[in-house]
Amino acid sequence: MITNHDKAHILVEALPFIRKYANKTVVIKYGGAAMVDEKVRDEFMKDVALMKYVGIHPIIIHGGGPEINTMLKRVNKETEFIEGNRVSDAETVEIAEMVLSAKINKSIVADLNKLGAKAVGLSGKDGGMITAHKKFIEKDGQKIDIGFVGEITEVNRELIDILVGQDYIPVISSIGIGSEGETFNINADYVAGEVAAAVGAHRLIFLTDVNGVYKDFEDKESLIADMTIETARDYIKSGVISGGMIPKVNTCLEAIERGVHHVIILNGQIKHSILLELFTEEGCGTMIYREV
Repeated sequence: MITNHDKAHILVEALPFIRKYANKTVVIKYGGAAMVDEKVRDEFMKDVALMKYVGIHPIIIHGGGPEINTMLKRVNKETEFIEGNRVSDAETVEIAEMVLSAKINKSIVADLNKLGAKAVGLSGKDGGMITAHKKFIEKDGQKIDIGFVGEITEVNRELIDILVGQDYIPVISSIGIGSEGETFNINADYVAGEVAAAVGAHRLIFLTDVNGVYKDFEDKESLIADMTIETARDYIKSGVISGGMIPKVNTCLEAIERGVHHVIILNGQIKHSILLELFTEEGCGTMIYREV
């Protein structure tokens, strides 16, 4: 049973960390089970609101693959993936934009506003924030056209800075715009890394469905609490980091190379995982950083 004295002690223990992150920007990539599980989603919104109230500047980047899949099924549209990329013809990218920028984005904004945290929903198209060009996949020596899937060319931070400066939480969907005004669906991990680098974020947090990076995924005691970018590269080469974790870790490394202080991979299904990471000594998940 936690007493009122225990609660007060917890708050006092968090004080150095609250001071450490005051007026710092934290970019959060929001997705996975943290997005679809209603209870977990509710806790996430409260965590973000609390971050804002103690003086942190959160920026949320979100995807929404499962909801896009649901909508495509509803309209009897086949979904095809090549090396983790959704093949997106004109109809598919239109549906993706509708789901991401209208349904999911505005739902997140509404939930945060309900908690008193001022949030504004955006897509990368707003103000030309995220410009992109067509992404091609190289496979077996061939260049494969996967449609309106984008690769970011530039992130314009001006609109983000204006909103943060006016005490709003930007909530950004992973949609970009091309030089001819075309719409591009972009991997949300990639968008989070690029936005974090562009705004010089103090922390970039990836909410996933796993606790972090393991030395041996079958051994749940082998979670890596923190590692340098050099160690991360060694783990990729040796196969310790493999499969779907490779692109995520590579995105972390690119963000650090471009100025993000630390990147954390967290399990979004763990209750208050963001608060545990930011406001406790032990943290929660895997932190990647540049050794100085």
